[in-house]
Amino acid sequence: MLRRRDFLAAPAILRSRPARPNVIVILMDDLGVHDLGCLGAGDLKTPHIDSLAETGARFTNWYSNAPVCAPARAALMTGRYPIRAGVGTNGRALDPSEKTIASLLKPAGYATALAGKWHLGSTPDTVPNAHGFDYFYGFHEGCVDFYSHRFYWGEPRRVNFHDLWRNREEIFEDGQYLTGRIAEEAAQFAAQPRSQPFFLYCAFNAVHYPMHAPAQYVARFGHLEPERRMYAAMLSAADDGVGRILRALEQSGQRDNTLIWFGGDNGATTEARAGLNQRPATAGSNAPFRGFKFSVFDGGMHVPAILNWPAVIPPRQTIREIAMTADLLPTICNAAGVAVPSDRTIDGRDILPLATSGAPSPHEAVFWAEGPQLAVRRGRWKLVIDGITYDRTEEGRKPLAGEDSVFLSNLEEDPGETRNLRRRHPELVDELATLAHRWRQEVGAR
Repeated sequence: MLRRRDFLAAPAILRSRPARPNVIVILMDDLGVHDLGCLGAGDLKTPHIDSLAETGARFTNWYSNAPVCAPARAALMTGRYPIRAGVGTNGRALDPSEKTIASLLKPAGYATALAGKWHLGSTPDTVPNAHGFDYFYGFHEGCVDFYSHRFYWGEPRRVNFHDLWRNREEIFEDGQYLTGRIAEEAAQFAAQPRSQPFFLYCAFNAVHYPMHAPAQYVARFGHLEPERRMYAAMLSAADDGVGRILRALEQSGQRDNTLIWFGGDNGATTEARAGLNQRPATAGSNAPFRGFKFSVFDGGMHVPAILNWPAVIPPRQTIREIAMTADLLPTICNAAGVAVPSDRTIDGRDILPLATSGAPSPHEAVFWAEGPQLAVRRGRWKLVIDGITYDRTEEGRKPLAGEDSVFLSNLEEDPGETRNLRRRHPELVDELATLAHRWRQEVGAR
């Protein structure tokens, strides 16, 4: 971990902010909490993502604002808790009145693009081009087949349909592996000669089901069991995509003044759709954290995160302060010299000082709600009310009952949330529960 004297000894260029950096946000889908080489996953290969950690700051207490796809993306785009932004669950579109990173940077002269998964609306007033993106290549729904680019998971309520777009026009690229195409589009956008800075949102749908990868990637991991092998292959393809984007920046001379955030939208899933033979998926790992995608225990939304800006952020840092995905909007706006919206509540905070000067977390507390579940973390303490683990058992799909329906953990001593301390600290439980319920009421009022 970089110490304060290392900051003071760093060259001046590392402590000053160049004007108007390029900005790239790279988001992975259903990535396990520790499923990167730089996080200790020895059976996987992610050299390009690892290089971002080596040359930047890795956060070990970064939280998604939701344990499921669309709400997590709404928080990323708006800087607001997803319920406040009107996307408290999957299936909701981002209202046209919401301001996104793209819609804020575009009037300031930034070229804006999204390559990949949107999942925040498919109507003319909710697609990416209606939310500030000059250019869009990708799909609107929560997932598509990686080769046919069709959505197959709505039946019987709705039949399958094709979902691949360039801007507002449907396009057909049958047989082309989507992870590679997303990377290609992202790299081409980053490499374009222009006099203005750019904002690129690269949202890979890997490692979300369906579990597809080209043979050459699968062959890299022949020593792994089938589920983990396919997961590793999909991740490796995305990692090569990250490498392609980095090469485009280096070749165009833009690498040093490009602010890059890499992270996940939620923890790994146990959904049978991602497994084999209708059995719960086993490929992704959130250990040592408890829970999986959809859970407000840490396994659901304690995600990998890396912040990288060579001209400003010193390398090889491990940051243990609490941060969250909604922090991206104010962090990016402040770096770009763009005003953060003052006509609405922005829940995120600028967290660049954590990586440049060793500042403490700007958050006194962080909150989550998913279905009946409610959670709050304040410092080392985490309270989960009506938590569901979404593990690989039938009981894991139900809220915890009895004593464990209110679950207090000391995350510094018990990061896996295995010991319920509610009876040892009843006053703290009452205090945190009151905070969580007040928060839920406040953000739900629109």
